[in-house]
Amino acid sequence: MGASALPPEVPLVLIGRDGRRSVVQAADDAAQRLGLQAGMAATQAHALVPRLRTYEAEPAADASGLDRLALWALKQYSPVVAADPPDGLVIDASGASHLKGGEAAMLVDLTDRLAAAGVRARAAMAGTRGAAHALARYRARPTLVVAGDATGAAVADLPIAALRLSPDLVTGLARMGFERIGELEAQPRAPLALRFGPEVGRRLDQAFGRLFEPITPVAVPERIEARRNFAEPIGAAETIARYIGVLVTDLCFTLENRGLGARRLDLLCHRVDNRIEAVRIGTAKPARDVKRLTRLLGERIETIDPGFGIERMTLSAPIVERLDYRPAATSLSDPALPEVAGLIDTLANRVGADRLYRFAAVESDVPERSIRKIAPLSAPTQGRWPLHWPRPTRLLSPPEAIETLALLPDHPPVHFTWRGIRRRVTRADGPERIHGEWIRSDAEIFAVRDYFQVEDEAGERFWLFRTGDGENPASGSFCWFLHGIFA
Repeated sequence: MGASALPPEVPLVLIGRDGRRSVVQAADDAAQRLGLQAGMAATQAHALVPRLRTYEAEPAADASGLDRLALWALKQYSPVVAADPPDGLVIDASGASHLKGGEAAMLVDLTDRLAAAGVRARAAMAGTRGAAHALARYRARPTLVVAGDATGAAVADLPIAALRLSPDLVTGLARMGFERIGELEAQPRAPLALRFGPEVGRRLDQAFGRLFEPITPVAVPERIEARRNFAEPIGAAETIARYIGVLVTDLCFTLENRGLGARRLDLLCHRVDNRIEAVRIGTAKPARDVKRLTRLLGERIETIDPGFGIERMTLSAPIVERLDYRPAATSLSDPALPEVAGLIDTLANRVGADRLYRFAAVESDVPERSIRKIAPLSAPTQGRWPLHWPRPTRLLSPPEAIETLALLPDHPPVHFTWRGIRRRVTRADGPERIHGEWIRSDAEIFAVRDYFQVEDEAGERFWLFRTGDGENPASGSFCWFLHGIFA
């Protein structure tokens, strides 16, 4: 890694053992472009590419790294995560995707974070584990979300190797003329089982949702949790709510003894049929308020399907932080500050934590660069917006082109047409000239915008600008845009 990493154009493979044979376990892009692939004999690979760089595969280290990646994903994305050797993770996101803004947003966030760490990944979400496994490896570019009722149609056109069959089975089926999963699905089951055994039918049933495939979550060492086992399975919403209160009380007692507060809670409901119903909530700051945490979890009870009954419930805190309570005011004269953390937690768990934020100032004269999103309860920032020129409450991204008529280059428009509606300007102020930030790019050295605040006949106020100074073509195209709307 780092300075010792090989150049990307140098072909590289990992060599491992397959019985008594030395075979290629993995090949990088450069090696694959030269015709090398996993499963090829190591001697054949060396014969095809004489300058090939090889390293011994380390399956134990790979498995350990995959487990660490699963622990990271468990904290970030879902309470039900497991390693899917040799190169994947399986995540049940049904109770946690809302915190990331939905299923598609969760997959994008996952692949983007891995890419930032130097790991290229593909991810897919489908109605079954088998379908998601197949789509992630054969169709996602780099992400794909398939609705539950479209799962069968999505996997039917994939190659039979996507069913997680052994290489011998794939080869045998190919000799019989089977290439696609849909072709295999259309065949009578008995002849297939007689010739190839039960594995083919089992993988088909798992991919198409006829056979449930349990997920055993990765074990988290030293995680703070509370647990309840039931002699008789429970299923009523009222009973689940009562035991949620019991678990929250037990968990908060442990948190208080350790001086900690929870930033995230995972509720796992283990059903009698080996399915796990999961609920994840997050908090804006560390919390161990029993009433508040119980209410947040209680709002998600409707997403829990008890099936034939729940035999065990586990509540854990995968992310915790130090929490030391302080009095709200040091004296009777101190003003009481409003406590909005509870409201923020309620909204974030309903609409998604990434959709709840506030703005902070950034030192930049260019309007669209002068703001950034920060967490709702982030500490105050040092940046301040300039007060000598008002800014609109809403900025359009990107600015929208308009048609205008101005009497002189440095005068505001007499009227403008935006989204097909012509508006006559009755009042205007400006121009406010903003220069490009030349330090960012050479294209902004001469760039200029002239901004005007205008008001139309209906009393609506807009923020318009013209690119260029009206004289030098290098300063801009002299086109007009609407950039913001005042309240």
